[in-house]
Order: sequence, then structure tokens, then C-alpha cells
Amino acid sequence: MAIPARVVVHTNTLLFSSPPFPVDSPAIAHGLQTVFQEQEMTETLHNTEGRGYLATYVGKNGRFLIVRVHSHGLVTIDLQSSEGDDVVQTDNLLNLLEEKLKDILKGNIKRMKRLPALMRGAQVDRYWPTADGRLVEYDIDELVYEEDSAYQNIKILHSNQFGNILILNGDVNLADSDLAYTQAIMGGGREHYEGKDVLILGGGDGGILCEAVKLKPKMVTMHMRKTCGDVLDNLQGDCYEVLVEDCVPVLKKFAEEGKTFDYVINDLTAVPISTAPEEDSTWEFLRLILDLSIKVLRPNGRYFTQGNCVNLTEALALYEEQLSKLSCPVDFSKEVVCVPSYMELWVFYTVWKK
Repeated sequence: MAIPARVVVHTNTLLFSSPPFPVDSPAIAHGLQTVFQEQEMTETLHNTEGRGYLATYVGKNGRFLIVRVHSHGLVTIDLQSSEGDDVVQTDNLLNLLEEKLKDILKGNIKRMKRLPALMRGAQVDRYWPTADGRLVEYDIDELVYEEDSAYQNIKILHSNQFGNILILNGDVNLADSDLAYTQAIMGGGREHYEGKDVLILGGGDGGILCEAVKLKPKMVTMHMRKTCGDVLDNLQGDCYEVLVEDCVPVLKKFAEEGKTFDYVINDLTAVPISTAPEEDSTWEFLRLILDLSIKVLRPNGRYFTQGNCVNLTEALALYEEQLSKLSCPVDFSKEVVCVPSYMELWVFYTVWKK
């Protein structure tokens, strides 16, 4: 499929004083006309049914501009131009509109801001959402790998700041830069793994296993090259074994056999964003893994897992509520860590038997 030409959207947002200062839409529209005429742009007015003023403008070079004046005092100007358009000319046009509006409003501007250009339709997608729904632009310069597996879409993108980034179904999972994540989900450097039995659930990138074997554990059982070193070149080593299978039957088998671990590290999934456990099967899966994990945890053992973005307070509170409903009573603590490629603070939990 042909890749469409990149479209760059310049957004210049001006915020005026709210009422009682009146927003004179006709005066603004009339004052901007000279700029559009000089640019040879054709105007189309749109009926907003009394909700301010809306006009679109099309230039001969394909530029498309939207002017919206809201009755409460917000004026937005969006300029779209294709990748081959002259950047200096588009910047000059925005500068002209900005200066014209300052002149029309005669100092009655409360706030004015020009936003960075959005790039839509590029060969490499640079925009990915945070867990709490904010849009982040990454410095992505290369699509390293992409494939649709039987379970999810897998992308590895290269970032100048973060190295290779693993993205699963549109969610940023881990980057070369994210040692802070691995350290946090292993207890933040406060635990002693030497001679201990460790169970890792998930962790398919290999980062946790790579760090764990450095600490000389007795045995690690685990259900981007730079992240995992060479530990995944072989599914078995001197002090580790990788089981490529569903972890639920394995956990049930361990529980039935009475096999226990000093540490259980759950890196399967983050706490669901949904706050309706009865409607989200992910919560059911999470509760099952929690209960089984505590059953195979030794009396003085520790269970580590990620939570989610620190801003998702309702989801995190609901997760903590689930901890109080396990078949075995537990206590927990939590730590907030900045994971570089996430560009947000992330919560990690430590759980132990009472």
C-alpha cells in the first residue's frame, strides 16, 4: 500500500478574556481578510447555529486553514500543509495571522500559544498515548521490526533518546533505556537474590531474567537484544529455565505439588484501566494470577508487580482492594518510579503474606 504524503498541521491557539469581554467575531473575520487575500486563499463560511464563527480557507498550493472563534473567547487557527510545502512560507503565514490578531484585539489577549506541528501520515508513527490518555510525540526515526502474531501486533521502533522501544498493540512496553522499570519490579535493589528461588511470570523481553541471573540466584524459572543480553538465546542455563507455555496451568501445578519460591515477579500485564471488574475479563485474570502466585510464595517471600500510571488513581485503588480479597491475607507497599520511555510516573507493588 502506498504511503500517503505527510501532512503537517500547525496549530496556533489564542485565548481571550472570557465574558463580560465580548468576542467580536465579524471584526476578527474582517480583520484577517487581508492576510487571506494576499495568500490567494478561498474562503468558505460554515453555519455554527449561533455557536461562534467558523471559516475554512484553501490555497492554490493545497494549504488548508481553519479559523474558529468561540463565543466564550477562544480563537483557534489550524493550518495544514503537505510535506513538500515551504516551511518558511507557512511560518510566515502563521506569524502574519498572529500579528494581525494582536492588532485586532488591541491587547485584550489573555494567553497565546503556538503548538508544535503534528505530522500525520508519516512512514514512521511518532505519536503514542500514555496510560492516562495523553498524546506523546517520540523522537522515532526508524521502524526496526513489525509483525502481527497470533496474539498481538508487535512493533520495535528506534528512538534517539530511548533506543529500541517495544510496542505491543499500541502500548509502549519497554525500551533499552528502561532499566529503572526492571529494577523497580525486582524490588528496587533492596532484595538479596543470591541462592534464592525466583519465578518470573511474563517478562518476555528478557530484561528481568537478564538482571536476575547477575545476582546469583539458586534457580530462576521464567514463563530486544540490548534489553535481555544473551539469556534468551537458550531456554535453559546454569541457573535459569524458560517455560514457553501458559503460566496458569504451571502455577496450578506448582501449587498442587507444594513447590514454592522466595520471589514471584509478575510482569504479565499492567493493572487494567477499566474500573468495572465485573465487565473486564482482565481483572478476572489478574485476580487468578494474584491468588495462585501467593499460594506458591514462601512465608517470608515477596511478590513484585507493576501497577499502572500514577494518575490512574481509581484503577490503582481497585487493585489494592483486590489484594484484600485473596484467599491468603497479605500486606503490600508501593513505589513510584519514572520509567524513561513511558514519559510518566509508574507505580510498582511489593506484596507479602501476613
